[in-house]
Amino acid sequence: LVTLIIFLNYPLRSLPLYLDMKLDCKGGFVTLVWTDGRSQMDTSLLRLGSCFPTSLTDREAVFTVDFNDCNFRRLVTGKLLIYSNDLTYITPPNSVIPSYIDLIVCEYERPRGWYPQVYEPVFSTYGLEELVFHIGLMNADFSGPAESTKFPLGSIIAIMASVEQQTHQPLLLLIDECVAATTPELQPESSLYPLITNKGCLVDSKKSRSKFEPRRKTSEIRLSLQAFRFAVGGEVFIHCGLVAWDPNGLGNTKKACHYKDYGWELLDDPTHSSLCDCCESSCKARKMRDLVTGTHGAVQNVNESLRQASP
Repeated sequence: LVTLIIFLNYPLRSLPLYLDMKLDCKGGFVTLVWTDGRSQMDTSLLRLGSCFPTSLTDREAVFTVDFNDCNFRRLVTGKLLIYSNDLTYITPPNSVIPSYIDLIVCEYERPRGWYPQVYEPVFSTYGLEELVFHIGLMNADFSGPAESTKFPLGSIIAIMASVEQQTHQPLLLLIDECVAATTPELQPESSLYPLITNKGCLVDSKKSRSKFEPRRKTSEIRLSLQAFRFAVGGEVFIHCGLVAWDPNGLGNTKKACHYKDYGWELLDDPTHSSLCDCCESSCKARKMRDLVTGTHGAVQNVNESLRQASP
């Protein structure tokens, strides 16, 4: 079962009668056709998330894109799997057509037994001893544990993760994925809110003040997370996957990136922020750069969950 919802938001005026938009939600991708019956707009200026049209004419723009591309947002509720994105049109100077944003939404019935693959338990290590990971809520200056787990909307939640290196060579700690959920254990019925996705991209930083803080040591990573509107008034559990990696082995799938006014920035070396470019699409391993082998690091999902209770 596929349910289609289109929310339109025109800040200056409503959709002209001569414009037409058709959206077709498929199993793993979406096709959107935008038609201008009077050829008054430049269809090349349309964007679906981070994607350009896949085909263009003077009067029509067509997008045929996968949900894994274009920076689609995914929300899982009790019975629905929802993908959303923004269709934007930025007008050139002196244009008579105003800029606007359309919210494009595809809703699917949640498959029976569906479970987010990214949270399947993964663990591998190397060296003489197993690695020990920690994560917890901290006070505002990260000097000690948080005194409360209640945060008003808009406030900053300080989170710190670390790894005990023991006899291992120096390791760089990264947060691979992070999601807020309404349950202490991730279940098929859990409602999810993505925080860090795409192998280290802090996607929440694009719409909030969330950011990675400068490192004090490679075996720690600090995250300032702006309290978000999700299950307001109830408990929120934050589940993260941690990665301990070779400090010299950063790549598209081993990184910490957050969004600033000028674009994506790599936490550990802003001069190589190009590694973050894939945050707008899909971050995949590249041969000779991202070598996923037991000699480079360890990956483990954090079993304990952080709890946030909003007043």
